[in-house]
Amino acid sequence: MSKSYRAWTGLGLGLALISTGLGACGKATPPAADAPEAAAEQSAATAPAPSFEEAVEAVASGGEGEGGISLDQAATDPVIYGAALGVTEAHVIAARDAFALGEKDAAAEMFAHPVSEVLIELEDLFKARGVTLFDNLLLEASQAVMAGESAEQISARTDAIIAALRAAGTKAPESSRSPVSIRAAIAADQADRAAAMYRIAREASTYEPYLDGYGFYKAGLSLFKDQETQITAANPAGAAALNEAFAELAKAYPDAAPQAELNADLSAITVAASSAVLANSH
Repeated sequence: MSKSYRAWTGLGLGLALISTGLGACGKATPPAADAPEAAAEQSAATAPAPSFEEAVEAVASGGEGEGGISLDQAATDPVIYGAALGVTEAHVIAARDAFALGEKDAAAEMFAHPVSEVLIELEDLFKARGVTLFDNLLLEASQAVMAGESAEQISARTDAIIAALRAAGTKAPESSRSPVSIRAAIAADQADRAAAMYRIAREASTYEPYLDGYGFYKAGLSLFKDQETQITAANPAGAAALNEAFAELAKAYPDAAPQAELNADLSAITVAASSAVLANSH
């Protein structure tokens, strides 16, 4: 791969992600001791660790990125380009809020994860469009979580990352769509991702997909609220659909903490999010 890997080299997170099974946000769950796979996994545990280059290739392979983003289309479609940035913003918001609630390991993972799933593949595109790379900000935040920085310090790091993401957003591919329409479509995309992750969280009964979805909800809401007046003026029906979607998501994602039960109305959430995507598709 024609990537610099400078940040990966600095923190060694490529191997860390591979060794902990974090190909996506969720941690791999080991099988029961009597499962047929147990012996194979035990044998694999004693095998030589992959080289650094192999680890990075394994983390970054696939070409689709987090949540099904087409990284090829991101080069020409400003909504997909913005969605990739939105996915990153979602992770750092989730990291900040989880850390504030004492979920240190989850926060460290959330800060680091977009580097492997989105940013390595987008690095060449960012360079071509004159974006100042920000992967180091993410990895340094992940390291800072584990180094014991305060919630205030982590929040400040989060603000700096979001500012970098918003700056990168100004370098999106050209389009005949208005900037307001693009912003609304990206917000709707985040709402749709949050709805999908809530379904996955209910089925899996694990924290990681819930935290992913919480981040998507909060990132989309922030993108919408920052320009709600302009979006409403340009597309009243689209704005109304976004407000409905985020109202349903607020019931699903009360905060960033692990939830004892996930009892929000999945059908209402899914329909509202899909309606927001449709109403903001042009």
